[in-house]
Amino acid sequence: MKLTLASLSLALAFAFSAHADDATVKLSNVHLCCGSCVKGVDAALTKVEGVKAASDKDAGTITLTAGDTATLQKAADALVKAGYFGKSSDPKIKMDATTGAKGEKVKSLDVTGVHLCCPKCVNAVNEAVKSVSGVTDDNATKNAKTFSVTGDFDDKEVFAALQKIGLTGKAGK
Repeated sequence: MKLTLASLSLALAFAFSAHADDATVKLSNVHLCCGSCVKGVDAALTKVEGVKAASDKDAGTITLTAGDTATLQKAADALVKAGYFGKSSDPKIKMDATTGAKGEKVKSLDVTGVHLCCPKCVNAVNEAVKSVSGVTDDNATKNAKTFSVTGDFDDKEVFAALQKIGLTGKAGK
């Protein structure tokens, strides 16, 4: 009996010490306007083995925990690929701001990969995009994989506006 209790105590000690070594990063200013946004985060992260996420919709934060920073970076990359963006609390974990925009004046721009699960997401995108000098219109709709922006504007400024509100995407071909 003493040996069993000692073994159990040792096993619990190892389990707790393993969690103490976990790496954590908090991503702030992420667009999480509704439960579907949170589900989108969860869906994006199911592809990353070994990461746990806690989303706070009201605060616009996602706390990621994993066994190492490499796994945290994979999780951050998966979120960006799913159209989310945020500010990392750990300088070792980067949110990839690469969009394919060239910093050129354009008359139209196709934008792909932005998270657009609900009317609130669409409204946020519309407001952000139309805040860019020279943008006259966009046709973002719920669940769209791609939408177009028109006017006479700098393509990089569109993505900067999206990232400011916690979303991101890529310049279409």
